Amino acid sequence: MAENGLQSRSYVHAASILLLAALFIVAGINHFLNPAFYVNIMPPYLPWASLLVFVSGVFEIIGGVGVAVPILRRAAGWGLIALLVAVFPANIHMAIYPEDFVEVPTWLLWLRLPLQFVLIVWVWWTTIHKAGA
Repeated sequence: MAENGLQSRSYVHAASILLLAALFIVAGINHFLNPAFYVNIMPPYLPWASLLVFVSGVFEIIGGVGVAVPILRRAAGWGLIALLVAVFPANIHMAIYPEDFVEVPTWLLWLRLPLQFVLIVWVWWTTIHKAGA
């Protein structure tokens, strides 16, 4: 019975790894397919918006690939957490200035703020906490 529970948790962790890796790889690729969207959400006080969009896209792809590679998983997790913290000002900017993002409902702009923390916890659980287990 206990073995079944462990096996079940192992499947959940494996699925979490695959979903997390896919999420970041797809999001990173999207930075190159739709750069104007990401440039638009960059706070105006940050210089070189286009460069920052491409750099963050590269790091999302690298992080997503790293999540999928067991020996790189923990480092990828820390890198993705740092990236999520680094892009948080863009989420705050969007919530504070919803008139600049009329295509997105204001409630969704605000919902993104706590969801960012959920994403950080998911990355931590999948790549750091479980990697050490």
